[in-house]
Amino acid sequence: MTRHLLSVLAATASLVSAELVEKPVMYEQGGVKLEGFHVYDDAITGPRPGILVIHQWTGLSDHEKEQSRKLAKLGYNVLAADVYGQGIRPKPPEAGKEAGKYKADRQLLRERLYAGLETLKKDERTDSSRLGAIGYCFGGLGVLELARAEVDLKGVVSFHGSLDAAEGLAAKKGTVKAKVLVLHGADDPHAPAAQVEALKKEMADAGADCRVVLYPGAVHSFTQKSAGNDPSKGSAYNEAADTGSWKEMTEFFAGLFKK
Repeated sequence: MTRHLLSVLAATASLVSAELVEKPVMYEQGGVKLEGFHVYDDAITGPRPGILVIHQWTGLSDHEKEQSRKLAKLGYNVLAADVYGQGIRPKPPEAGKEAGKYKADRQLLRERLYAGLETLKKDERTDSSRLGAIGYCFGGLGVLELARAEVDLKGVVSFHGSLDAAEGLAAKKGTVKAKVLVLHGADDPHAPAAQVEALKKEMADAGADCRVVLYPGAVHSFTQKSAGNDPSKGSAYNEAADTGSWKEMTEFFAGLFKK
């Protein structure tokens, strides 16, 4: 009985002492200073799977940071990347112009994401053989670009992302190394059914392992409470889709990263 009590107390003490460590991380790409957000659980020792988080159109925000914390609590080493550059966090409509620069130049987008991924891989806590990426909206496009670019990831997850491939940069047969999970609003006007079907065909033609989950009644930005609750605007929070998509993602990575 005493031994059992001591074991319980030791486990409790360990949980109490466990703490998320979070900090900004500076890195560069093409001479541009970038500021990411790194978070991990210091109760875990040794290398663990790493996940890159890619932001939506307004740049690295509180939303991506909070999602990163949730991932760290699950045991991952997490870096929320910065595509735009240190201090560049535009509001609409300027955000559309900034995102548009990278949508129009997919190679530049890829280079920015490579830089973030390399920063994550170099961290001593990262098991570089077990890497994944998730992205929201603009970031959803980002993870698909990583898959299309043959990056050696176990899996990528797009949440209500843009899905279109740039001319000449669609996935090629046999080149997609990552498993692809697309979590999407069935009524998303920004990436409608035609885009979904085009992505499915692209990935099928490439021989990729790709699964698309559609959430009825959900539109764009369904994971973001700041989007409000009016789906007629095209962007709105949807609790069922938010909860369901997070569960899909956690199960996806748990399966990919198990030893």
